[in-house]
Amino acid sequence: MSERGLVHVYTGEGKGKTTAALGLAIRAKSRNKKILFAQFLKERDAYSELSLLEQMGIKTVVFDAIKSPFFHPSIDKALLRQETRKAFDKLRDILSTEPLDLVVLDEFICLVSEDIISEDEAVTFLERKPDSLELVLTGRGATEKIVALADYVTYMKHIKHPYDKGIRARKGIEI
Repeated sequence: MSERGLVHVYTGEGKGKTTAALGLAIRAKSRNKKILFAQFLKERDAYSELSLLEQMGIKTVVFDAIKSPFFHPSIDKALLRQETRKAFDKLRDILSTEPLDLVVLDEFICLVSEDIISEDEAVTFLERKPDSLELVLTGRGATEKIVALADYVTYMKHIKHPYDKGIRARKGIEI
């Protein structure tokens, strides 16, 4: 009998959510686990950590048609919802055809907190994960239902950050 996969949530306003998910993906890969690292609300960058994950044999997917309304306030939310439905269909297809041990959905929580999908839509999608799949969700603003569904919840609290002093994000450290 295979183990039940658990749900991890990395949320909060502090730095480190994606970094924690990356660390877990690398740990799982070191144990020969099969991993998918999927990102929402971010754009593929040839110099990002994703290229290194791919070199390590970790499958990556970037849903870059889904943009953050926070950074793109004039974006059409109906279009974002449509793109998110397509992304969910692609994820369901991957989950039903590829034997995966761990899936990271980076910025998934922001799909709800930025009102791209409803909390109920997110929970329904999550409840349909394969039983043995370990699932990691990142993003600011985890809702009560997402927290209740999770087995692990880590809240990253912003206490101090160089940006507070006007220091911009540095390549290889914050971005």
